[in-house]
Order: sequence, then C-alpha cells, then structure tokens
Amino acid sequence: MNSPYADVSPSNWLSITQRLVERHPLSTDAIVDVVLTSWQSIFNSQLGTKGFRIGRDIFPKPQIMGFLLHELIPLELKAKYPNFWRGDISISDKDIVYIPDDFFSIEVKTSSDPRHIYGNRSYAQNSNNSKKGKSGYYLAVNFEKFSNTTNPQIKLIRFGWIDSGDWIGQKAATGQQSRLSSDVENYKLLQLYRKI
Repeated sequence: MNSPYADVSPSNWLSITQRLVERHPLSTDAIVDVVLTSWQSIFNSQLGTKGFRIGRDIFPKPQIMGFLLHELIPLELKAKYPNFWRGDISISDKDIVYIPDDFFSIEVKTSSDPRHIYGNRSYAQNSNNSKKGKSGYYLAVNFEKFSNTTNPQIKLIRFGWIDSGDWIGQKAATGQQSRLSSDVENYKLLQLYRKI
C-alpha cells in the first residue's frame, strides 16, 4: 500500500492526517464515545459469583487493562453498528474491521505511558511474511495505571494513520519494543480527547 505521506515533508503531514480522519466512516465523536464507554464498562462489570469489581476488589496491571480495552472497543462498535464493524477473526485482520471496506479497518494501541504508544518489535521489522498490514488507521489510547491512582482515567485518545515504516525498533538485539518518532506522534495522530 502506498503511503498517503509519500514524498511529503513532516511539516505538511498534519493536513494529510486531517483529510484521512475526515474521510473515515467513524466520526471523531463516535471514536471518543466508544473508547470512554469501553473504559467505563471495565469498571461497571462484575466478575465471579461474588460480583468482584475492577477498581474495588481487583486492580489489574496496565497490560490487562489494555487487553480489556482492546477487546471491548471492537465489541462496542459491533453492538452499535453490527453491519459495519466487527473485531478481528483471522490473523490477517486488523483489530477493528470495517466490513464494507477493509481500507478503513483500525489497529488499536493502548499504553499507560502518559503520551506515547508502542508496538512490539515485529512492527519495526520489514517482512513479506507479515500476518496483517501494519500501515493504516490507528486508534491510540493512553490511560492511567492503578499504581498512580485508585480511579484511573483515560488520559489521551488519538486517531490517524501510521505507516509500517514509521515504527522504530530498539537497537539492542534483545529489545522487544518499537516506538514512533515525535513527528509521527504529533502529525500523524490527531488528538481527539485529553483529560487534564
């Protein structure tokens, strides 16, 4: 897939991102709503026969909270728009699949870092054997962790387009993480929501 940012300097990326986001079938308000609803659902759910609750009885690590968001966001979209959105079924699917046109499907990245999102090391590796495309629309959600507060909140919601070549792998051979440059985070992801 050709990048919409091909041969364009970073100083002009923001206008391209704005056009890509405007073109997407989900409105920015709908994106924010589904993320915040999913987050609230985590705390409203009861677990086990005794009705244990996250935030009252259970205080999961950030990876678990990210996993729950990752699963609930597609489910919430499917519940609202059953003929248009679903979660991934096959290894080649993005995290959120737009049924009418896969071009608009979305990868979800969550992080307890206040500002940045990360991918695993494979995101920074060029491979013809990749199971799913790494270029396309991304939903980035940053949240607080329980160790910082007893009432963690969604801090930042961003949406935009990231190309597979935007991911930068750790230099150490044992490094398992990839990151994005500040230009990519600032100009390829539009801020939709920020909690002060």
